[in-house]
Amino acid sequence: MFMLAIENLIPPETLDEMRGLLAQSQFGDGRRTAGFSARLVKNNAQLNRDDPHTPELTKKVEAALQSSQMFNRAVRPRRTVVMFNRYEGGQSYGSHLDDSYMRGMRTDVSFTIFLNDPETYAGGELVIEKAHGEVPIKLKAGNAIVYPSNTLHRVEPVTQGVRLCAVGWVQSFIRDDSKREMLFDLDNARLAMFEQNGKSREFDLVSKTIANLIRLWGDG
Repeated sequence: MFMLAIENLIPPETLDEMRGLLAQSQFGDGRRTAGFSARLVKNNAQLNRDDPHTPELTKKVEAALQSSQMFNRAVRPRRTVVMFNRYEGGQSYGSHLDDSYMRGMRTDVSFTIFLNDPETYAGGELVIEKAHGEVPIKLKAGNAIVYPSNTLHRVEPVTQGVRLCAVGWVQSFIRDDSKREMLFDLDNARLAMFEQNGKSREFDLVSKTIANLIRLWGDG
């Protein structure tokens, strides 16, 4: 399972703007957007889609994702859905699997962007359930974690303070998780070659292989 942390995805000044907008926004019951089984374990607040601040907040997240070379090389995004969640007063989200389709879009990759620092709230870890055990994740504000949408995960209860996150789902041009990881590794090797030797014959061959694999594996 390919899982990746991205540091400083959203810069501090943008985080301040987003937190200010979220403080003025209207949240509703998060269970409204959950599937029939996830609804049983989902207990959080979610930014209303018709709130006047939702478009601006969504654009800020989408701009950050588009400008991140690491995100684009790892995820190969085609379409994206973004939502905003708030947890407080013991709220949590039990073990669940993200829906296969969101707003008519297939979900291949999920992400969580932490919008406030971990010192400002207690609990609230995102726990990814992997075959070898559980991985608790609680990152600095502006950092993101990216993981396959077919992964069981949960959010631990927030026992103090407020946890704010942007969460989202991506339909990738490369549907298979293992193939996305291979392309990401090849791309990293290609960039390292370029840094060491410039545009060499080896760099060109690896670039050719990456392009042809994308043609071979590409979805649409």
